[in-house]
Amino acid sequence: MNNKKILLILFVIFAGIFFQASCGKEQVEDEIPYIYVNFQINPNSIAYGNLNIPGNWTYVTGGYKGIIIYHTAINGEYLAFERACPHDPLENGSQLIVEEDNTIIKCELCDSRFLILDGSRFDGPAIRSLKQYQTHFDGTYLHVSN
Repeated sequence: MNNKKILLILFVIFAGIFFQASCGKEQVEDEIPYIYVNFQINPNSIAYGNLNIPGNWTYVTGGYKGIIIYHTAINGEYLAFERACPHDPLENGSQLIVEEDNTIIKCELCDSRFLILDGSRFDGPAIRSLKQYQTHFDGTYLHVSN
């Protein structure tokens, strides 16, 4: 066998392996751009509504497209989620909102839905959970950072 036939056979084998390996993979989503986050708020302040009451939430500026802060009813901890939809964060209009039932976070652009309790995805085209920021409540101030 000459070298050209061997190269052709190897090319066909590797092309087949590559094609088979790429079939059936889940959609790749854009990464949410990294924006430095490091701020504190007083959840008892009137500026943040009733955030000091478990089960309530508020929007704050920061992150890439804003942040949703949620005061959980479990252990009274606070969660902070990026408002950019993980399905297509670079798309204009992909900012997340909390639905009226206060349990679901939704992207009005792609219809992906996430649980406010932990940011996990449960419906829609998104394949990732919400981007979450670190929180620490010292008794007076809630610190949010990445």
